[in-house]
Amino acid sequence: MRPRALVYGDVDLNMIDGSAIWAQGMVQALARAGCEVTLVLKAPVRTGRLVDPLRALPGVTVRSPHAEGLFDGPGGMVPRHAAAILARVDAENPHDLVVVRGRRLAGKLAMGPLAGRLWTYLTDVPQSAAEFGASAKGELRRIADASRVLLCQTEELRGFLEGAVPATAGKSVLFPPVVVLPEGLEPRPAGPPDGPLRLVYTGKFAPRWNTYEMTSLPRLLSVRGVDAELHMVGDKIHDDPSDPGFAARMRTALETGQGVVWHGGHPRAEAMRLTAAGDVGLSWRDPSMDTSLELSTKVLECGALGVPVVLNRTPMHERLLGADYPLFAATEDDVLDSLTLIGKNPEVFTLAADRCRAAAAGFTLDAAAGRLRAYLSQAFPEPSAKVMAVKERRLRVGVAGHDLKFFTRLLDYLRSRPDMEVRVDHWAALKAHDEKRSQDLVDWADVVVCEWCGPNALWFAARKRPDQRLVVRLHRFELYANWPKQLDIDAVDRVVCVSPHYSSLTREITGWPDAKVVTIPNWVDDHQLDRAKLPGAEHHLGMIGIAPSRKRLDLALDVVEELRRDDPRFTLFVKSKLPWEYWWIWQKEEERAHYDKVFRRIRRSRLLSGGVVFDSYGRDVASWLRRIGFVLSTSDDESFHLAPAEGMASGAVPALLPWPGADTIYDPRWIHEDTAAMAASIATTVALDRWQDDAEAARGQVTSAYGLDEVCRQWTDLLAGAL
Repeated sequence: MRPRALVYGDVDLNMIDGSAIWAQGMVQALARAGCEVTLVLKAPVRTGRLVDPLRALPGVTVRSPHAEGLFDGPGGMVPRHAAAILARVDAENPHDLVVVRGRRLAGKLAMGPLAGRLWTYLTDVPQSAAEFGASAKGELRRIADASRVLLCQTEELRGFLEGAVPATAGKSVLFPPVVVLPEGLEPRPAGPPDGPLRLVYTGKFAPRWNTYEMTSLPRLLSVRGVDAELHMVGDKIHDDPSDPGFAARMRTALETGQGVVWHGGHPRAEAMRLTAAGDVGLSWRDPSMDTSLELSTKVLECGALGVPVVLNRTPMHERLLGADYPLFAATEDDVLDSLTLIGKNPEVFTLAADRCRAAAAGFTLDAAAGRLRAYLSQAFPEPSAKVMAVKERRLRVGVAGHDLKFFTRLLDYLRSRPDMEVRVDHWAALKAHDEKRSQDLVDWADVVVCEWCGPNALWFAARKRPDQRLVVRLHRFELYANWPKQLDIDAVDRVVCVSPHYSSLTREITGWPDAKVVTIPNWVDDHQLDRAKLPGAEHHLGMIGIAPSRKRLDLALDVVEELRRDDPRFTLFVKSKLPWEYWWIWQKEEERAHYDKVFRRIRRSRLLSGGVVFDSYGRDVASWLRRIGFVLSTSDDESFHLAPAEGMASGAVPALLPWPGADTIYDPRWIHEDTAAMAASIATTVALDRWQDDAEAARGQVTSAYGLDEVCRQWTDLLAGAL
């Protein structure tokens, strides 16, 4: 069945602005991605310029609460009313996903019946840590908890949110602006200008948008021997309380400026036609806007029209257009230099136009539909004939345990499957649980999964029904405890270990039958971790988790110290709780002594000075890994060690010491005999410019072996009895 999507933007589709274009593009992209779409309008229809084309799309229904008598207010609905109307529309015929834009609206919906199905598009959020108060964090945490997916316009916004609001991590995906050219509009013909250089600006006129300064460009360019015109499209002149005279100055410049042609306000299609008739777009702004977490749709529209753009140099823009893009500008002189350069050098103009056109190609309607199709396939897996054949109905899966943090992502996946029904018996502590709730799970489930081989496994093994399957997931922690010895293995169908080495150890220590013990690896959320690296990542080593002492931070220091003898750019970044934050570690004298020695060394070593950075522990690992080029695993022992695998999925190269079983999980090429060999390998990889190739090879390995899709497939087979 096609997923059913309910769409509402807190936007008025009678006004053609960026928000309204978002709603139009979202509906088109969802329909193209295979959804049945219902769009609910905020305001009564006064013009059909945006709405009518949507009504004509197959599989799209447009609902107007005003016209249907569901809402009788004269204007647009406020968030409180919109939330009630959306709940009512959904109750008539429930939807699989509810796509909304607007923080206040999402906050209302988070407390209602649509919670859990929200796909929230976030734009109106604080843009800096200074603006991010406790109230905003609390509201966004509630929105994140109620959302299945959070749609972020840029990587910068996603990373900022994950750092500020941990609940957004793992749910945030990219959904950049969608650029859809009006029907019949032709892009600018290729080639350099053949007359006066026609500069174009469309949008509002405001101080930080440098629109007043733009009006001087034709006059100043003429001094440099460049004949230019400036075409300004728009009619919203900003009243700035901090500069009361701005509006009057701006209007005078628009009306009388040398070489300035003011077209006034126009519908979007006409504004884009005027852009296509120009040669260069202007998106040069005040430096205070360089930290914006959003990407200008106007820049992308210019690119789609084949019109190069003058804009500020920022990391976001460099990633979009390349660090050597010729039209980056910070000051008025920079703008004049850039425009003089392309006005007199046709080949530079062609390069800039080609870069903008290529960048815009990633923001087409087809690209947006492709992104949504991928997200939908992850959120709504296809049913499996193998699973349905077990009971000829949905398979009832129970999950029981006191700590499900290592099972959460898999649990989300199982809940999303249309062929499974999932219930959770969350134990209050290792040995504490509600016996009635646990017995209810025994009575109901076809399969019970015990996360941890602890008292929960003993309890369910003693009460398992004859027609029921029991699966126990064993970790390193329990293997050396007494619970496996007490477990009635005859009542257990499968024991899951995360690596071949620990499967062998489990058989050896417990004497359990070989066939009962299977290996299903830890999963890596490769979709979330696949993010563009930041400049300089190849010189950044990463270590996730440094406690207890068997993680061997001291050996990682050996590596970075050796590397910094020849190249001080190498830096070790540590993302971890500090050892004294774990009471059960810090109470041990030998642990305290170990870390005292390690931290004294960091303070006193000349080579380590400025070479070790401690980052706070948190769920924003995917964002943190963007700066990391190598992920180290220097432990004495591990059952799997997820950190190198997560690094591989992020595009980092793993570097491991040979702890027992490492070669059964990771390719031997990433395993080094000692710290000296590890340092030499890292230095050679960077010096020979092999880092990118090695990173891509590592990413391919981890995706095929431990990627979320692959591990979920193995668990699906296990629960269906095929493993």
